[in-house]
Amino acid sequence: MQFTISRDAIIKPLQLAAGVVERRHTLPVLANVLLTLKDDMLEITGTDLEVELIGRVPVKAGSKAGEITVPGRKLMDICKSLADDAVLEFALDENKFVVKAGRSRFTLATLPASDFPVTVDEPGTYEIGISGQELKHLIDSCAFAMAQQDVRYYLNGMLFELGSSWLRVVATDGHRLAMHTTGSETGVDEVQQIIVPRKGVLELSRLLSEPAEDDLVLVFGAGHIRARLKDFTFTSKLVDGKFPDYQRVLPKGGNKTVIGERTLLRHAFSRASILSNEKYRGVNLQLGQNELKVVANNPEQEEAEDMVAVEYEGETLEIGFNVGYLIDVLNVLDSDKVKFTLSDSNSSALLEAVSASDALYVVMPMRL
Repeated sequence: MQFTISRDAIIKPLQLAAGVVERRHTLPVLANVLLTLKDDMLEITGTDLEVELIGRVPVKAGSKAGEITVPGRKLMDICKSLADDAVLEFALDENKFVVKAGRSRFTLATLPASDFPVTVDEPGTYEIGISGQELKHLIDSCAFAMAQQDVRYYLNGMLFELGSSWLRVVATDGHRLAMHTTGSETGVDEVQQIIVPRKGVLELSRLLSEPAEDDLVLVFGAGHIRARLKDFTFTSKLVDGKFPDYQRVLPKGGNKTVIGERTLLRHAFSRASILSNEKYRGVNLQLGQNELKVVANNPEQEEAEDMVAVEYEGETLEIGFNVGYLIDVLNVLDSDKVKFTLSDSNSSALLEAVSASDALYVVMPMRL
């Protein structure tokens, strides 16, 4: 195996593949990335057995095909430490991997490619085409509501739901829920659901952060979800479990509607949060005619009060929320104005953009 490539060309796929690699793992080969060279095309694969990422990049003509695994983070650190315009020469010398650039030379240990666990292609149950930007927007608008290390393991991820003409993602940690739907011709006859684990969701979002990626193919399998882009293939195992019936959580029959400026509300909540209880982050919202009073206090007897002008006509209402949950929603809504739909002080609030939007957010109240 032998090839030459510029530092600029290899650094992006190498960083993304090495980013998946686990630092501490019982299997030594999982600290490595798999390099596969065939027909002047280099594939770099990283995996932690849950998430796999393959980056593809062409190399200069005259290369020698082959495959080997090398320490992922060490190889990435070597490439990052070299000059931006460096040209790198890679060669497999017996069982050592040699990297040369100018007057620098590095020799890395290797492990055989046959030891490396590669996700086997399973027949794709369903495939849909979607733009990378749209998928990233879907994920990022809901990812904050995923649970972290919850014993209900099916909440530590994101539900992807396919209908005949739509794709929906849902995340909840039991205290709040985020849901976003986009139109997409899927060709499914009946609604299909899969749960993508938290790490898979975050890695896919990170991959889609790279600009210039247009359309991708999303493959829903029995045990994996796969995103195929021009230069990358991303695969994640699925969570084996049943996601709760989120439709039952959506508040119905709310008769109090509050409309406010998203930025003003976010700033008011952020200011009040400074003096909220550090553990519970509770704030009290007091609704009156066209005004909202935000009150926070803490065990040190400190208090914050803020008044915000809103569109509201109805009876007064007092309700408590975790202020962090409200701020999270206001951070991802892409609308100047936000609508709160409420029933009473014991019922969940429904938040959505005033402009046409396919995103809905539910926040449970707190007793203060």
